[in-house]
Amino acid sequence: MTSRKASRLLHSTLRLAIFAVAFVLAQPVIGQTFNVIHSFSGTDGANPVAGLAIDARGRLYGTTQSGGHSSGFCNEEGCGTVFRLEFQGAGWTLDPLWQFRGPSDGSTPMARPAFAPNGVLYGTTDAGGAQFCEGPGCGSLYSLRPPATACTTSLCPWLESIVYSFGGINAICEGFSDWSAARPAGRPHDPGTLVLGSCPSFGEVTFDQAGNIYGAIPCCYGAVYKITPGGTPTPLYYFSGGDDGNGPESAVIFDQSGNLYGTTNGGGTNGCGTVYELSPSDGGWTEKVLYSFQCGSTDGQYPIGGLIFDSAGNLYGTTNFGGAHNGGTVFELTPAGGGNWTFHLLYSLTYNGTFDFLIYGATGTLAIDSGGALYGTTVMDGANGAGSVFKLTPHNGSWTYTSLHDFTGGSDGGNPFGNVVLDSAGNVYGTAGVSSGGGCGGLGCGVVWEITQ
Repeated sequence: MTSRKASRLLHSTLRLAIFAVAFVLAQPVIGQTFNVIHSFSGTDGANPVAGLAIDARGRLYGTTQSGGHSSGFCNEEGCGTVFRLEFQGAGWTLDPLWQFRGPSDGSTPMARPAFAPNGVLYGTTDAGGAQFCEGPGCGSLYSLRPPATACTTSLCPWLESIVYSFGGINAICEGFSDWSAARPAGRPHDPGTLVLGSCPSFGEVTFDQAGNIYGAIPCCYGAVYKITPGGTPTPLYYFSGGDDGNGPESAVIFDQSGNLYGTTNGGGTNGCGTVYELSPSDGGWTEKVLYSFQCGSTDGQYPIGGLIFDSAGNLYGTTNFGGAHNGGTVFELTPAGGGNWTFHLLYSLTYNGTFDFLIYGATGTLAIDSGGALYGTTVMDGANGAGSVFKLTPHNGSWTYTSLHDFTGGSDGGNPFGNVVLDSAGNVYGTAGVSSGGGCGGLGCGVVWEITQ
């Protein structure tokens, strides 16, 4: 992504790819029990691109990229919502925690929300906010808190605050023929202006023990940032678009030593994406590429999802494309001593759609259970080409693939883009951005689903 315009084009293409696929109707896979626990109507939200978060009581939290309050700023489809689903009695009840109105409070949330150590819910929007950028705005970092007094109505919106508005003229790439020359890797273009980039995209935020907020933005080759709860920003690292990576779409995660890890969708020595580490060093941060994807090989290409650790300190992630069957891959990186890591290909996913778009396989961050099994989704893999939910189980040094559900694009939804979460009983939850039934541009408004094992 060599400019903000190119990055916006990628995001627009990704969104079109999610919501413009042709649905293939077929019988669902027999096995685990799949249930739709909420179908969006538009007024309560539409097209949930992100996955879900879950709290200790088993309540689910998520976002929809459109729907909710109708606004001229966001056209008739609405600016998006933050919601909570809670099981009550015999079913699930949706509580719309916030409906974005744009532009000042943000619009188009594409990442799931996350809880800070103090219980405050934080998230990002891909557009809106106080700064002006081309199109609908640069994006925002928001917080949500429950009302100070007990709610006595059926709808109890939380209290929203904008912590930070992304973007501004110093963060826009356009006008530079060679942005890497204008802003060297690891350094802001204008060190005296703490203005972060734009369009926070798909990765959720994470936190240190003090409650500071960390995330990544893909525009202008991308950056990793820190923002205090009071809204003070610190750019930690700016990617150059070359060997160090380009376009981090995913979240960052901490290890026990305070290092940060993430993926970039492009860049690296081969231009097909990286896994990177950022380490605190002399008052700043130093980047190290742990792995560069090879392009055209079986290791996969273009990671969009983030990373997770297992209890032994191994990293797991996915790629969106490539592998033996062009449906992306699931991989592991294990520490090899001396700061080096060893790459292991765990599984090549199978793509069953048509090569019309930029997204095919796994794009959400994996989940892991207590036995070390991995769970994820694919956008256009699966028996029907409308996406799938899968499980990879370790056994004697190999991994066994199980399809938990193959989406049809009908009432069960289709094209799940986000992560899954597990509850204490091992049930699996996630979202699908489209569904049958019309509305929301004729592609359906999407669903939240559950798989009981």
